[in-house]
Amino acid sequence: MTISEFKKYFKTALSEVYSDSESAFLAAVFIEKIIGIDSFHQRRLSGQELLLDDEKQLLQVISDLKTGRPYQQILGETEFYGMSFFVDENVLIPRPETEELLEIAIHKIHDLEIDVEGLKILDIGTGSGVIPLVLKKHFPGADISSIDFSEKALETAKRNAEHHQLEISFIHGDYLNSELSASYDVIISNPPYIGIEEEIEIANSVKEFEPKMALFSPVQDALIFYRKIAEDSKKYLKDGGLLFLEINQKLGPETLDLYTEYFSEAQLIKDLSENDRFIVGKK
Repeated sequence: MTISEFKKYFKTALSEVYSDSESAFLAAVFIEKIIGIDSFHQRRLSGQELLLDDEKQLLQVISDLKTGRPYQQILGETEFYGMSFFVDENVLIPRPETEELLEIAIHKIHDLEIDVEGLKILDIGTGSGVIPLVLKKHFPGADISSIDFSEKALETAKRNAEHHQLEISFIHGDYLNSELSASYDVIISNPPYIGIEEEIEIANSVKEFEPKMALFSPVQDALIFYRKIAEDSKKYLKDGGLLFLEINQKLGPETLDLYTEYFSEAQLIKDLSENDRFIVGKK
């Protein structure tokens, strides 16, 4: 099978899963990953025969994609905010909305009337580590701590930190049942916020392959993390400090109400799809 023949087969085999443009993109990505030929040279070498071992690996990719497994998990990595991150079945694949959250946070932190050197930041629910690592890249002098309940997720986050040679203080802990021990200038979080009753609405490709612990609220109350973050913000967020949260689009006003009492400023912000998606507050 040549490179060109494989691409045609890839498109046909996955026609019910991906559009033609998506198939073309993914075929090129996996050919580069497995064979080491970039998309430009794939066009020039379209008639090149695949080695049997490479062909076997590429056909296995098609089989995996047919199950609904996210292509990022098969690749073992994904691009996020201009950086490459390792991902696996133990962490959520970072979404564009979280890039929006970080864009807001970076802009607001730059506007703080304090020296960002030594800025203390707490990330709650780190997953693959994308939030603290992007912030550390933009604020190298910041002191960033990041907590997660999953030891396996933290292993992936630490691997990403080592890959980017960035220092984060990773903490293994049950945030909902623990007390913070320091004060922070910034608290940021994308916690599990999907209600248990909403599971039927979530695509199988998400809930069957990504960790439910990171997706769904652990109890019936979908706002349990936000209630705890609100209480901790009252005690441990410094005066003038900033809060950034990604939230359930169905619970925007209810989530905002948790923060209006403790913050001089608190606002609900829509994402690019016009869904209520973020809470930004200043204490």
